[in-house]
Amino acid sequence: MSVLLLRLAGPMQAWGVTSRFTVRDTEPAPTKSGVIGMLAAAVGRRRTDPIEDLLSLSFGVRKDQPGSVIRDFHTARTLDGKTPMPLSNRYYIADAVFLAGIEGDHSLLEGLNEALRRPVFPLYLGRRSCPPTQPVSLGLRPAPLLAALQDEPWQASQWFQTRRHGAFKAEVLIDQDAVPVTERRSAYASRDVPHSFDPRRRDYGFRQVERQWVEVGNAHPDSHDPMAELEEAQECS
Repeated sequence: MSVLLLRLAGPMQAWGVTSRFTVRDTEPAPTKSGVIGMLAAAVGRRRTDPIEDLLSLSFGVRKDQPGSVIRDFHTARTLDGKTPMPLSNRYYIADAVFLAGIEGDHSLLEGLNEALRRPVFPLYLGRRSCPPTQPVSLGLRPAPLLAALQDEPWQASQWFQTRRHGAFKAEVLIDQDAVPVTERRSAYASRDVPHSFDPRRRDYGFRQVERQWVEVGNAHPDSHDPMAELEEAQECS
């Protein structure tokens, strides 16, 4: 087994699980369904194509730069410009960086790694309005999923690392099955396992997600931000 690591970063991201009708919500971190959808797009699969091989992959994500949730009051019209569409509130994560990992068969991951570097369909971070920065793939690692997420260098933006003064406690969300029993701490259920992306019969199942924390080091310990102390003083006042 190997692990393929992804750096999911961009101006905006949106990872919906419970979005309905006029409220299009987002989870605070990438979902398994969203990342599998991106992998399927990279290899050129359409929504009606089977994804059983991708569902065999274990998934985890580390929140290196959590970002902030923003709301877009969305209006739209039909192409003729005459018929108004329903108003909606759409939520996004702005200015975030996540380290995601997928674990599985080495040959399958090699093909996905190559596809991410030369995707058939455009890649996006949950919604089509959210393109990722490049490169998305960080390559393969010969380690278990949890260890790979714990050991990979901090992927946050330099300004974020600088303002954290050398260290950051990053949250890790990972398939419980990918965590040794002796290291399991707390888990919750998430309905983001995509049994089918077919618009005629979209179907999602549940998975158990383990929540852990890991200290990540600052790649720029000598950098100095003259505004950091001022911002901290304002936050405390």
